[in-house]
Amino acid sequence: MRKIIRSILLLSALLAINCACVLPSNNIRVLPDDIDPESLSRLPMIHKGDLDAEGRRIFEFIMGTETDTPNIGPAAVSLYNPKVAEGMQMLNQEVRYRSVIGRRYTEVAILVASREFDQQYEWSMHEDAARTEGVPGVVIDTIKYNRDVAEMSKEESLIIRFGRQILREHRLDTEVFAEAVALFGRRGTFELAAIIGDYVMAAIMLHAVDQHLAADRPALLPIKER
Repeated sequence: MRKIIRSILLLSALLAINCACVLPSNNIRVLPDDIDPESLSRLPMIHKGDLDAEGRRIFEFIMGTETDTPNIGPAAVSLYNPKVAEGMQMLNQEVRYRSVIGRRYTEVAILVASREFDQQYEWSMHEDAARTEGVPGVVIDTIKYNRDVAEMSKEESLIIRFGRQILREHRLDTEVFAEAVALFGRRGTFELAAIIGDYVMAAIMLHAVDQHLAADRPALLPIKER
């Protein structure tokens, strides 16, 4: 009887070891079958060496001269058409860094576009940027959790209402437009629309290729149920 019990215990231990070996680790991320492991999207990475002379010039304009491999994200995706990539880079640099509305309010507009399109990659790359530019946590959470605007500056309230109405209703009330002009001027109002449009374009591209975050980047955006 003792031999039988000992054999059963030994067999149980071996089975436990075997199961422990084949169980997937919680730290291992399984990507969908159509996701390239380098680009983390449905499109393989375009390297500088894959491009002609004009394409390499544009690659270096966007990524610099010290690398042959682009960072993952919209810039890398756009390199499938270098001329489009160049135009997108010029637009993004202008509206993100040189808009008259300022960097803080620009990041608020970017978060609104990202939230309305449930774009995880875009949001997760910009939430920290928004905090760095001084966007209060209450503003970030209002956008993230789709709350009514309250306890924030009139500028941030306007940007959220401006972006939500355009992206949800495909129109903008006369009163909201007038409020934007009063706060940011005519040029700033145009640039606010351009910032939102730029990041909506990026969101569409990122959804199309199912862009994933790098393994060391936490997903910060709770996706709304539909």
